[in-house]
Amino acid sequence: MGNGLKVAVIGGGSSYTPELIEGFIKRHETFPVSKIVLTDIEAGRHKLVIVGGLAQRMVEKSGLPIEVELTLDRRRALEGADFVSTQMRVGLLEARGWDESIPVKYGMLGQETTGAGGMMKALRTIPVLLDICKDMEELCPEAWLLNFTNPAGMVTEAIINHSGIRSIGLCNSPIAAYKWLSGLYGVPESRIYCEFAGLNHLHWISRIEIDGMSRLEELLDRQGSYSASNVPQLAWNDTLIRSLGAIPSYYLKYFYLHREMVEEGKAAAARGENRAETVKRLEEELFEIYKQPELAEKPKQLEQRGGAYYSEAAVKLMHSIYNDTGDVQALNVRNGNTLDFLPPEAAIEVNCTVTRHGATPVPVQRVPEAAKGLIKAVKTYESLAIEAAVTGSRDKALLALASHPLIDSANVAEAMLEEMLERNRPFLPRFFQA
Repeated sequence: MGNGLKVAVIGGGSSYTPELIEGFIKRHETFPVSKIVLTDIEAGRHKLVIVGGLAQRMVEKSGLPIEVELTLDRRRALEGADFVSTQMRVGLLEARGWDESIPVKYGMLGQETTGAGGMMKALRTIPVLLDICKDMEELCPEAWLLNFTNPAGMVTEAIINHSGIRSIGLCNSPIAAYKWLSGLYGVPESRIYCEFAGLNHLHWISRIEIDGMSRLEELLDRQGSYSASNVPQLAWNDTLIRSLGAIPSYYLKYFYLHREMVEEGKAAAARGENRAETVKRLEEELFEIYKQPELAEKPKQLEQRGGAYYSEAAVKLMHSIYNDTGDVQALNVRNGNTLDFLPPEAAIEVNCTVTRHGATPVPVQRVPEAAKGLIKAVKTYESLAIEAAVTGSRDKALLALASHPLIDSANVAEAMLEEMLERNRPFLPRFFQA
């Protein structure tokens, strides 16, 4: 990697792109990007043109020597790239709507990264990401692929085990935790240290220190925790939190408060609401704002999206690899022997030291004993679902669902799976081969 870095953004028409551009502008002195190529598919052309125009105005306003190119040719975007960032949604928001609505009909949780909906997203997404990796092996074999396309942990594991590309997965949840603590204690994030342990959307924070002093005990005794707008705001059970001795990711409400979350989903469906429709409306408003020719900065409204700060995490990671910083970030990487109760080839979400060689897991001091069984069960489901995505096996897909802690009947799951596969037929050719 020399000066004049090229970054390719797959899913460049995403509403998150202005945050990415803002990050490149802010860090340009120490992360000298000279070319950003935003690429998308034909169905995303309209959004690519709008968000790409805003990106170009932001760069122009900065006065920095950065070229922003827009293209529908993915191979052109990848050629000679130093970093590749993926922020795609295969099937667009319409498919997210299916992921959220179909399971509810069967009395199951309807969510886009957890349960049956999360599996369908993985089945659609993993083959596309592996195709991108094949292109990268030919066009930019030394590039780093930084993935925050959900389900990020499963996508990372698929790439680790089915590709030769260097890849790291990341999520906005750890950054959300730091921002929550920063606001709570009125200190900059640089003075806070959290230990994350688990899987993507299934981690526990078992250590929280500010200026080296533990704050975990007092946080376990207080109401409230970090959260996100894409997860219903149900209160935690205080006894559970104290017993765990750790702060769970807000996605763990789907497991620890499963019945309440399913009822919440049924009630929303009865009102004709789902998160996909909410995001669609929010994105339409954002893109109307993005169109304004006088706008040349990231609008505040973007922070209302459930994935706010994803791009902040992505730019920070690129910057740390390029500068060989050795700082610690919570990332999705190969397990190796970090969590001794999981296979070495599993992807986990833990603190890592970031250098020019990538991300190396920091030894985990403590995983709540009560969490280990749940982590192992969900990892079993994830590995089976990845195998189903790669092979197109319906048997493996059903086995994955039956292994998931949130699926309570293989018979119901089979009927649900058939409907979901059929609805997703255009995006799942491997499942419909003669």
